Amino acid sequence: MDDILKRLLDAELRAERLAQEAEAEQERLIQEALAEAKAQDEQLTRRIPELRRFFIARAEERAEQLIAELRRRYDERHVRLREQADQHEQAALEAAFQVLIALGH
Repeated sequence: MDDILKRLLDAELRAERLAQEAEAEQERLIQEALAEAKAQDEQLTRRIPELRRFFIARAEERAEQLIAELRRRYDERHVRLREQADQHEQAALEAAFQVLIALGH
């Protein structure tokens, strides 16, 4: 019976030691994860100015492209309007001449 009790006590001591080792490993893993998260947070914080410059540069580039597109459309519209104005001007002059001719008779 003493042998059984001794084996049970040894098994309990081994189980307690394994539990303590598992707890220590768990704590080590938690601390590693926290340290990694903190490092990644610090890295992101350091990169914020760089990321901000990148996004501002992209936004400026898109704005410049949009402005160029709007200018192109404006120029095309201006040409069409000028052509229409020229056409209407000719028609208006002809109508005015017709009125003057009719008044002269």
